[in-house]
Amino acid sequence: MMSESQKEKCHEIIHATALAGAAIGAGMAQLPGADVPLLLGIEITMTISLGAVFGISLTESSGKSIVVAGVASFAGRGIAQALVGWIPGFGNAINASTAAVVIESMGWAIANDFANDPNRDRE
Repeated sequence: MMSESQKEKCHEIIHATALAGAAIGAGMAQLPGADVPLLLGIEITMTISLGAVFGISLTESSGKSIVVAGVASFAGRGIAQALVGWIPGFGNAINASTAAVVIESMGWAIANDFANDPNRDRE
């Protein structure tokens, strides 16, 4: 179960990351795939930060973040970017929105997983 304090910290981390992801997605919409390394970087950082909120070792957080971030980024975002990402203006908005939604969803899924796994190694 997540405490109110943990929920607030997670909220700050996840929303800040989603905003950064939206900015990256919007700025790089016309360059298919160019934003993926940047988005993976901020998603990994988000996951490590979320792990710290729950006292979870950075090694586990790092490993999990790479897998989850990679799958989430390539699946949903790849489809949206291929369809409309190249259209100036509209593509930028869609790419930004998709990045933010994927990061928000992934962040809360990771936070809830960290909060609800009593067998996880804690620092």
